[in-house]
Amino acid sequence: GWFRRLLHKPKRSSVESSLNSSCSASSLPSSSSMTSSSSSPDTSLAISSIPLSPVPVLDISASDSPRWDKSYDVCMCHSEGDLELVEELVSYLEGQPESLRCFLQLRDAVVGGALGTELCDAVRSSHCWVLLITPGFLRDPWCRFQMHQALAEAPMADGRTIPVLRGVDRREYPKELRNIYYISMALKESSFRQIRDSVLRYLRELCRSSTTRTE
Repeated sequence: GWFRRLLHKPKRSSVESSLNSSCSASSLPSSSSMTSSSSSPDTSLAISSIPLSPVPVLDISASDSPRWDKSYDVCMCHSEGDLELVEELVSYLEGQPESLRCFLQLRDAVVGGALGTELCDAVRSSHCWVLLITPGFLRDPWCRFQMHQALAEAPMADGRTIPVLRGVDRREYPKELRNIYYISMALKESSFRQIRDSVLRYLRELCRSSTTRTE
């Protein structure tokens, strides 16, 4: 009897076998299944519905850039004893791809001009001011004078004034600058990059604001 029942056992339909084979195949991840799932209509529709807008790249060196409204990008405020370090910083900034324009008193001040007048003109003719605050800076009345001129030109902390501390305790940080973050010159190379980035950040923001007003 069991032999007869085995002979008369119905075969699985082709539909059922195809379903089982497809289930077993889908349980194993493969590159083809991943490809087909990633290119499904729902996914492609979701991707295509997101607008892709190009990110504009600001050219601070363009001929119509507000950067050229002033003679210098950055003015160096320093004591006479820190001249060697400042000259090295100026060489670094002017050697960047953006060719930042620096005012260096010993090099760029008008010969025969009054010291106070030259320092005021340098502040007004520059976008940013680097204050190299060292023990010599704190003792020099002309450094204090130029610092106050910079604060009078831009009393709000808008990125134009860039204090740099070197060899000065944090407690000696001038009270007039307490609302402005400073750069601590522990590693010279790293500090130079921070100063460059700060100047470029302000110049780009200046160009962005100018473009927004134009539009």
